[in-house]
Amino acid sequence: MREATDMMNGSARLLGYSGLLPQMAAIGTMLTGGPELYWTAMAVAYGYAAFIFSFLGGVWWGLGLAIAQPPRWIFVAAVMPSLIALATYLPWVLGWDWPRPSLMILAVALIASPLVDRLIVRGREGFGGWLQLRWHLSIGLGGLTLLAGLL
Repeated sequence: MREATDMMNGSARLLGYSGLLPQMAAIGTMLTGGPELYWTAMAVAYGYAAFIFSFLGGVWWGLGLAIAQPPRWIFVAAVMPSLIALATYLPWVLGWDWPRPSLMILAVALIASPLVDRLIVRGREGFGGWLQLRWHLSIGLGGLTLLAGLL
């Protein structure tokens, strides 16, 4: 793993923060696109949050394979984001109230996800910059997702 300072520089940081742009665009469309685009923009905000949350499970799975002596629970934790995302999609399929409650669930899960990261890399060197970036991105995307659910 690269040193913490390396992770906070260059393309990893730029690309990481640019990952907030799709959610910002969805919120901007919700606010300015009129009633004909509102629902679509909200669905896009939900989909993007669900995709990114599922992706985090893949990151955890990869860490479980890459680090020496990973926590025994890591692979169970790694499949949970996809299962949670699927569970938040089911209300739409079943015709229930959606997507506001699902956006709220995903927002909380995204904001809390760096706690899992921290447990995975606890006591290991070289992850400080990555953890800092993860906190920024998770709070950013989680906050934007929460905002989309409140609009």
